[in-house]
Amino acid sequence: MIEVVAELSRGPVFLAGEALECVVTVTNPLPPTATSASSEALAWASAQIHCQFHASESRVALPPPDSSQPDVQPDSQTVFLPHRGERGQCILSTPPKILFCDLRLDPGESKSYSYSEVLPIEGPPSFRGQSVKYVYKLTIGCQRVNSPITLLRVPLRVLVLTGLQDVQFPQDEAVAPSSPFLEEDEGGKKDSWLAELAGERLMAATSCRSLHLYNISDGRGKVGTFGIFKSVYRLGEDVVGTLNLGEGTVACLQFSVSLQTEERVQPEYQRRRGTGGAPSVSHVTHARHQESCLHTTRTSFSLPIPLSSTPGFCTAIVSLKWRLHFEFVTSREPGLVLLPPMEQPEPATWTGPEQVPVDTFSWDLPIKVLPTSPTLASYAAPGPSTSTITI
Repeated sequence: MIEVVAELSRGPVFLAGEALECVVTVTNPLPPTATSASSEALAWASAQIHCQFHASESRVALPPPDSSQPDVQPDSQTVFLPHRGERGQCILSTPPKILFCDLRLDPGESKSYSYSEVLPIEGPPSFRGQSVKYVYKLTIGCQRVNSPITLLRVPLRVLVLTGLQDVQFPQDEAVAPSSPFLEEDEGGKKDSWLAELAGERLMAATSCRSLHLYNISDGRGKVGTFGIFKSVYRLGEDVVGTLNLGEGTVACLQFSVSLQTEERVQPEYQRRRGTGGAPSVSHVTHARHQESCLHTTRTSFSLPIPLSSTPGFCTAIVSLKWRLHFEFVTSREPGLVLLPPMEQPEPATWTGPEQVPVDTFSWDLPIKVLPTSPTLASYAAPGPSTSTITI
């Protein structure tokens, strides 16, 4: 029996273009007092990162596979296929790397191997939606002699920041920031430089603040004014807005605002339903605020963007966008009064109206949500970043 443990050095969340580092430890768990005949051996071990794509058949109409291309995947259980047994299709993978060959471990002996690979920058982000799923995994394959391959899968979460694929790493060492007290190889410098550049771009895109005002009206007049200080956010930030109802000519009885994502299948891949051909669109609410606001002049709300959610993105098959979805309940009666008069000539019992005729309408405001620091996003999935398998 051999125990294989894979541990991610910096948590399970990464930015596309960063280098993933994993330590693979192989141990013979038998006590050292066992006889030498109890030593264990592995023929080889290899590791590879891949992205699995799965689409809902009821929402997405994928083109049929090309029958002219023969299926060259072997059926042998002794060939390393990281996505063997996985749902969907493998759309992205890194070259496999051999960790070791012909390893023999005595009882109680343990050996560790380091695996490092740069995550492809052209891939989609990790996403589990209603129509499609993009799932990243690091798969480690181990094999005993004359035995099938055993696969150890380590789930990953990949964030994608658009535009980094067009950035060239500076070749001049004098241009790149460096510290004389740190020993760093070329790959480490590039990884650190990429993370620094991504952080600067995210800060520049989300730190600009200017008040944007929107007049909210229905068919009978102005309801109020909505104000928001920015339209670009990062995961983990709060969307803060203000609502001024004092200037409105139509009484607002209640409003609600929801932070939502809109997942839309691209037109050429939409599954048509009926003669109308309704588009495949689904909405997910991540946070919601509801308030009764009759006789309210000003109010505000704050909606947190979950660290576990996916920033907006677009692929050839699906797009994901963020929005604020407002719903307003307004009175049809002009000059609606639901409070007792301030001055009464004699004591009397006052009751409000039992029924108020109302109208409802909705309004959507698009916003943009970008990734955040992978270290910060790791807090959304606490726990050790290790996976174990016994062979």
